[in-house]
Amino acid sequence: MSSIFCDPAAYAHPARWHDEAARLRREDPVHLVEEAGYRPFYAVTRHADVTEVERQHDKFHNTLDAVLQPQAVIDARNAKGAALRTLIHMDGDDHKSYRGVTAEWFKPASLRRLEGRIADLAAETVDHMLALGGSCDAARDVAMNYPLQVIMSILGVPDSDLPRMLALTQELFGSEDPETRRGTTPEEQMEVIIDFAMYFNALTASRREQPTEDVASVIANATINGVQLGDLETMSYYVIIASAGHDTTSSSISGGIEQFARHPEQWAALRADPSLVNNAVDEIIRWESPVKHFMRTAQKDYTLAGTPIAAGESLLMSYWSANRDETFFEDPFTFDIRRRNADKHLAFGTGLHFCLGAQMARIEMRAFFAELARRVETLSLNGEPERTKSTFVSGLKRLPVTYAAAPPM
Repeated sequence: MSSIFCDPAAYAHPARWHDEAARLRREDPVHLVEEAGYRPFYAVTRHADVTEVERQHDKFHNTLDAVLQPQAVIDARNAKGAALRTLIHMDGDDHKSYRGVTAEWFKPASLRRLEGRIADLAAETVDHMLALGGSCDAARDVAMNYPLQVIMSILGVPDSDLPRMLALTQELFGSEDPETRRGTTPEEQMEVIIDFAMYFNALTASRREQPTEDVASVIANATINGVQLGDLETMSYYVIIASAGHDTTSSSISGGIEQFARHPEQWAALRADPSLVNNAVDEIIRWESPVKHFMRTAQKDYTLAGTPIAAGESLLMSYWSANRDETFFEDPFTFDIRRRNADKHLAFGTGLHFCLGAQMARIEMRAFFAELARRVETLSLNGEPERTKSTFVSGLKRLPVTYAAAPPM
């Protein structure tokens, strides 16, 4: 049987995936995976162990192998050179320097200037949902578009380019799903990166010629040690913001809508007490954990939860498993917007590599669910949801729902 960590289809069946992950947490929490076509690695499944690894960035590094991939894909990348080098591929001084390029922009004080625009986009999204007449595919019609519009506003990309950006982000993160991938070979999938590069190279040239106040200008005109960012680093920065900032939040929003549709008592509680929205958003993110894993490479011999790890060996930080850890979260398989420690999830990572866009994602989701709760009285499923087949970033690709507008106040 294929490992749940290597099988993209396994992530499309949450109940079965979580049954196996729960067994591993009990019996073999730092689990050696030896899967044909993959380099052996240890799957780290418990909250405490993932935290231990993440907070020791000197002992466990991000490298170009920050995401689990078949050996054939790694070999093809090594033969041609890296197509991307983002923050998730860096450690040490490089990580500190490149993170610093946009760190100020993503601080809460800076993001406050966007709250009005985000609130407007949330209202427009709910307008669109209600205009669809009481039923829709909430993944495609709602969740996929709203966070992308926010990201495009941040980058200063025109709304007319939204379809192109949506297609590229889905192809990038859906490369394991037959429905969304560009092709089956590493070369075909590399074309997605090339398309991103062509688009963002033009954007860089424009912002260098005429700087504006958006993030694209910050990246295009950034320098490190007095040297302007190279083409690889500039394009990689755009890609990580445009794709990760969209797909992860989209997955969380659709996952939240699904859980509220399955648990009407939770929806009623949020509608009755809007102050619950902050905690509700963290519970949604805990539940969905859109980034399913990141990889780390041990820099020295280490013993983790009694398991010896040799220098050079790889570890997979399983966030989806850690965020269902029974030893950390009480009754973790219950969706509860009043959960006392919902904000202690690891969906954004922790330590030095804590997600740069975490606050942005929370602001977007709070605005959306506050608006939805104010204007939609009931939510229910209208068919069986479908999930993306992906081992890295995954979520719902179809979510048929019905809903009723709340009476005017």
